[in-house]
Amino acid sequence: MIISRPGIAIVAPAGCIPEPSALERAIARLEEQGFLVRNYYDHSCSYLRFGGTDDARLEQLHAAVADPDVHLIIALRGGYGISRLLPRIDFEAIAASGKIVVGFSDLTALHMGLMAKAGGLSYAGPMIAGDFGALEPVAFTLDDFWSCLAGPTHTITECVAGNPALDVRGTVWGGNLAMIGAMVGTPYFPRIDDGILWFEDIAEHPYRVERLLLQLMQAGVLERQQAVVLGDFSGYRLGPLDNGYDFDAMLAYLRQTLPLPVLTGLSFGHIERRVTIPFGAQGHLVSDAIGFRLTLSDYPTLVRA
Repeated sequence: MIISRPGIAIVAPAGCIPEPSALERAIARLEEQGFLVRNYYDHSCSYLRFGGTDDARLEQLHAAVADPDVHLIIALRGGYGISRLLPRIDFEAIAASGKIVVGFSDLTALHMGLMAKAGGLSYAGPMIAGDFGALEPVAFTLDDFWSCLAGPTHTITECVAGNPALDVRGTVWGGNLAMIGAMVGTPYFPRIDDGILWFEDIAEHPYRVERLLLQLMQAGVLERQQAVVLGDFSGYRLGPLDNGYDFDAMLAYLRQTLPLPVLTGLSFGHIERRVTIPFGAQGHLVSDAIGFRLTLSDYPTLVRA
């Protein structure tokens, strides 16, 4: 899609922000770049930890979908809240609109539901509060997003040792591990075979990461995939009872136990320097002793005229 002045909608389907100035910075930066910005979030109407009541957050999302001047819908932030909305989200309308929904963390639930219910693709990418509205935005994170958005392909290259040799193709999907684990058995969990499945999470102890991945294996999800690629899993703290059970010990067990190759080193998660990953794109993953390359294609793009 080629657009002379793309429109960006800001919505808060999950959490609110403690610092409204981040929103102001994001809007100013996007407008300076020539984007039309429609903000559907009102900080004065935040509710508890959420970016509004359930009804209000749903209304924000659906209003952005219906806005003819909007081409990208970017989440204010993650946190928690989309699980409350899943039964009422009009996934068919989102898919039919052609708009690209962008976000990560709690937004994983929206990516999953959109694929499961309507076959729609979306972006695991930067959000308003922590990325576009940061005091000092990380150039790599935003540049990688704009590069991915322009398409028609996007390549992620990581230099990391210790991964198995691999050359596979499949649908690229995944996101926040705890969120995906929570969605197993629901109608919002897409059936994807021969996929390349990636995960990230924050403040999840290695044993909880292991438990969630075993759950996905025992639910029959992992045996249908080509590979698992792990992103960032930071923010946890080991204790005396771990007795040597750390992330590396957990990883070694998983590689012995799971029915598919497990790679590490993906630059995605609750970190400042992040790649953008189109959820549902076709991927070609090649891994060797010094790193891996993931080439993405067949996903929605937007080019500025």
